[in-house]
Amino acid sequence: MEQTDNAEVAPEVPVDAERAELVEKAKMSEQAERYDDMVESMKKVAQKDTKLQAEERNLLSVAFKNVVGARRSSWRVIATIVGKETEERKVQLNTAYLSKITSEIEAICKDVVELIDTSLLSRDDLEVDSKTFYMKMKGDYFRYVAEVLKDEKKTAFGEKANASYSEAYDLCKSEMPASHPIRLGLALNYSVFYYEILSDSKQALLIAQTAFDEAVKNMDDLPSSTYKDSTLIMQLLRDNITLWTADAPSEDKSDDGNEEDAA
Repeated sequence: MEQTDNAEVAPEVPVDAERAELVEKAKMSEQAERYDDMVESMKKVAQKDTKLQAEERNLLSVAFKNVVGARRSSWRVIATIVGKETEERKVQLNTAYLSKITSEIEAICKDVVELIDTSLLSRDDLEVDSKTFYMKMKGDYFRYVAEVLKDEKKTAFGEKANASYSEAYDLCKSEMPASHPIRLGLALNYSVFYYEILSDSKQALLIAQTAFDEAVKNMDDLPSSTYKDSTLIMQLLRDNITLWTADAPSEDKSDDGNEEDAA
């Protein structure tokens, strides 16, 4: 018989219990607005063997959206300052800071895409709503990088965003009702991509208007559980349509469109 230590061995935490604990930590982090902690918890959940449930999927999206959203806001502020500053020393200082924020945005977005490709989209048991959700996320995060880059790099990430959005859009149009909130959220963000990144207001309006009109026709088929989400996104679509239609003659891109805050 082997000799054993007297030290107590901590019992193993069941897999399901560990997963539930990580989700609860993510929820606490969200309440505390500690989104970096929320990301770390939800990444661990996403990397487990079983696919994400709808609640977990949304928590992951909210976590990353807030982490990158803070940087996007900071980038816009500093970019405005750089554009207005005339003193050379301050221009150099602000430009260097803008470059730092740009690098952070790029790193976060690449992290999201890698997680989606290796742990989420790689599964062969995904329902159409999950697959569309993740491909939309890829499009969003490629778009966020394209927002802050220039020239060839901007074009490259724009092409990646377009490919992800397009694949998701083709899938959801054939498999999901027009009033489904995931399909509507995709149309909303895809139209924003065309307007802001590709500067194609006509295509942006076409995507937004088509999505809105088709959803209106299908509202009677919408489950009560998703009615609120769908109508909220439809309102954002309508707001963008109004904004872009009024803005069309001048082609002024100073007023960005609304996008879905959380998938």
